[in-house]
Amino acid sequence: MSRAPFPLDRALVRRRFSAAAKNFDTFSVLHREVARRMNERLDYIKQKPGTILDLGCGTGADLNVLGERYPDARRIACDGSLSMLKKAGERTAWLRRLLPVFGASRLSPLCADATALPLANASTNLVWSNLMLHWLADPLPAFKEMQRVLQAEGLLMFSSFGPDTLKELREAFLDAEPHVHRFIDMHDIGDMLVSAGFAEPVMDMEVITLTYASVDELFRDLRGSGATNAASGRRQGLMGKTAWKQALAALEARRLDGRLPLTFEIVYGHAWKPKPRTTDDGRAIINFDPKNRG
Repeated sequence: MSRAPFPLDRALVRRRFSAAAKNFDTFSVLHREVARRMNERLDYIKQKPGTILDLGCGTGADLNVLGERYPDARRIACDGSLSMLKKAGERTAWLRRLLPVFGASRLSPLCADATALPLANASTNLVWSNLMLHWLADPLPAFKEMQRVLQAEGLLMFSSFGPDTLKELREAFLDAEPHVHRFIDMHDIGDMLVSAGFAEPVMDMEVITLTYASVDELFRDLRGSGATNAASGRRQGLMGKTAWKQALAALEARRLDGRLPLTFEIVYGHAWKPKPRTTDDGRAIINFDPKNRG
């Protein structure tokens, strides 16, 4: 079976997010809400990381949240879009003028692909990734990279879209073309975490529904956040007027209290990198505890 069940045009994804960078913060309501809920989950984590990797940092809003929680940590802002990284730098520079906690020495920008991180082994304590993984056709190579750069007992915390995301749009189009991405199931992501070498994965899911006054507002929100169809098998030309009118009618039929609903299934996960059981040359590591002798 292919490890890329939902093929995406990665170059197109990068171009669209680069184009969306300028006004991304205007349309990032969902990203900010998910980040808030992820941040609440950190209340239960006692360790204080020395180095944090924000993988898929976008315009850097999460870096500020993490900086407030862990003011002494070095933060690595990583994104595949240079335009997004530039906006993140502008945001952080503005905050540095107001708050000394956002010191320049504590923030490092990095433009890189999540599946090939130019970071040393065991160089981070916390990998944070908010709504980035579903832009990868196969998250497993990225999980392996996250596991590689984490120190032993380091934490991965992430969010991603689940299969019911944008179901209203998916069901509105009656032809066989992929108008909406397919999203990987929570249980499959959990299996990937184990395959990548993580321990104690914890997964949960919730549904967030956004509502819109019009179809135009709905699509404007998706375009503004860069969240448009980048499936490799997507339609390359315009669809016919009849098919488009049918899709619009199907969306309008879903109105509730005068608003158009749009579903987002949010998958949350966290997992730990376990202590190694073997050395680099394959020899077993045996830990002796003098307190338990005899």
